Amino acid sequence: NTIKMATQNQAQSQPKTHDTESAASLERVTDYAEEKEIKGDIGKAFSNIDVQREAKAKKFQEEQAKVKIRKEDVEFIMKELEIPKSVAEKSLQSHGGDIIKTLCTLTA
Repeated sequence: NTIKMATQNQAQSQPKTHDTESAASLERVTDYAEEKEIKGDIGKAFSNIDVQREAKAKKFQEEQAKVKIRKEDVEFIMKELEIPKSVAEKSLQSHGGDIIKTLCTLTA
């Protein structure tokens, strides 16, 4: 009986290399699959963020295009601050056509 128990103890104490290798291989496969899934999810998230940014930018541009600005205001800002027409127009539009807010922002 003692010989039988000693043989059983040896068998239990020795790791089964085949099982260990299989488990390690399975772990690598599942790690790879999880990484691939995570990368795909991250890619989708960044894509959604880009789409949202583009939509917000387009909406902002459309709203800015609706703002009425006076030609005299644009010319005044250009002359007094010595800036290009495009900068004066964009600044006026972003401030809703308010020349005072525009001047305060441009001179700050």
